[in-house]
Amino acid sequence: MRSPLTSIELCAGGGGQALGLEGAGFGHEALVEIDDWSRQTLKLNRPQWNVIEGAQSDLTKFDAAAYRGVDLVAGGVPCPPFSVAGKQLGSADERDLFPEAIRIVDQVRPKAVMLENVRGFLDTIFSDYRHKLREQLRLLGYSRVEWSLLNASDYGVPQLRPRVVIVAIQDAYADAFAWPHRNLARPSTVGQTLHDLMSANGWPGADAWRDEADEIAPTIVGGSKKHGGPDLGPTRARKAWASLVVNGGSIAEDAPTPDFVGMPRLTVRMVARLQGFPDTWAFAGKKTAAYRQVGNAFPPPVAQAVALNLRAAITTRRLFAVA
Repeated sequence: MRSPLTSIELCAGGGGQALGLEGAGFGHEALVEIDDWSRQTLKLNRPQWNVIEGAQSDLTKFDAAAYRGVDLVAGGVPCPPFSVAGKQLGSADERDLFPEAIRIVDQVRPKAVMLENVRGFLDTIFSDYRHKLREQLRLLGYSRVEWSLLNASDYGVPQLRPRVVIVAIQDAYADAFAWPHRNLARPSTVGQTLHDLMSANGWPGADAWRDEADEIAPTIVGGSKKHGGPDLGPTRARKAWASLVVNGGSIAEDAPTPDFVGMPRLTVRMVARLQGFPDTWAFAGKKTAAYRQVGNAFPPPVAQAVALNLRAAITTRRLFAVA
């Protein structure tokens, strides 16, 4: 049996992209993540994965030389340097880790690169930054460097979550890659998606709530260690959640009880399902730590859709070369 294609993942977080890569058939040679709780989550769910510990869990200190030749370098480098919710400092932001990603790509020279970030990365203010990034990757042998804005709802995720995905592909495989097609089927509504979880403790209002929560979710906001806690975002976001009869002011420990009255709150498990995580995926840490992992994740179905097409491009070329 042919061994799976291999990958290393940068800024792996709580495992959203890692699950997508796994679903697309990529084996994980290494996962780099600086947050302790996120690393515990990865090891809790996949003890066999090589989750980097110690000083090298910091991407700026990670030496990828031992992984030269893996098929894919993937990652979700921090978004604050490009987020409209921040100051959009780009390369002037100390959290900008694109240079480290380029350094690692140079060390590894994978067949393909897949990086994701926020929609703000496409703003006009970063046009020079994007041009520089493309030229750096081209100098490393990636003749095709592209980015596309993908909405999670187009890939079965019941959430309006636009994310920029950047791919870079070596010349030998470039022509075989195509961006994944949108799923034209309408995703389930928030009410349909969460009804069983919302009714788990016998809340009699669950059926009526399901019927009122009749749209997909707005973009879930993850929060950071410096700012934000376990809530569904600032005032504007909370208004959007209120239109779905959800109290976005905080995250609940459990589903509503039989005597509950008012707008229910979401639990971490509910938010994880809205992000496209399977219910079997557990998150380490208490509510705040777990919610940040969920809220900052790249939805697994979107990551899988792109990774499947990267896999197809690489394997198609391999088969052609063998023939």
